[in-house]
Amino acid sequence: MSNRRTGLILDFGGVLTTPLLPAVLAFEQREGLPQGACLTALYQDEEGVRITSDLERGAVSQTEWNIFAGKMLGVPADNLMGRIFGDLRPEPLMINAAAAARRAGIKVGILSNSVGLAPWDLYDGYELERLYDVVVISEHHLLRKPDPELFEITLKLMDLPADECVFVDDTAAYTEAAEQLGITGVHNQDPKQTVATLTELFGVDLTTA
Repeated sequence: MSNRRTGLILDFGGVLTTPLLPAVLAFEQREGLPQGACLTALYQDEEGVRITSDLERGAVSQTEWNIFAGKMLGVPADNLMGRIFGDLRPEPLMINAAAAARRAGIKVGILSNSVGLAPWDLYDGYELERLYDVVVISEHHLLRKPDPELFEITLKLMDLPADECVFVDDTAAYTEAAEQLGITGVHNQDPKQTVATLTELFGVDLTTA
């Protein structure tokens, strides 16, 4: 256990929120789509991957993505991103852990790949600017995880070296990218286990609200 860890960097969707996949599956069911339709169209199709990556970098708008994805899925484009992720809710275990970390003097930052900010804002109601020390949304920097430069920007804003920081993400490829820079990566698959891991890494009880 290191006493040198002084920074916690958190992904947003799937870390500070409930998991993404159940929300997507519920959307597919509501829309009468076959299970896995979104994954196939947007994360396995070459053009779908390209435009989703462009969205995360801010190269296309959420409205443009909605139109493209609506055609790919054969559903109305109106507020499509909001409809896909409409079932997401705050994840209290992780939000409380972040608050406990800040009370213990640990800097806490957010590093999130954007899904566009309008017409639907994924971050609305989470008070990121008030509750966290640093907020990095990918589209503001024209980059996306796992680009190393985006991690470097986050570290600079945190004003901490990589080896003093821990990064939590629900995508293993992104925690692996962080580890390549010397950041400790934690792949979030279960919030309770993640909080226990962070408690051990920081040597601070992060289970208290």
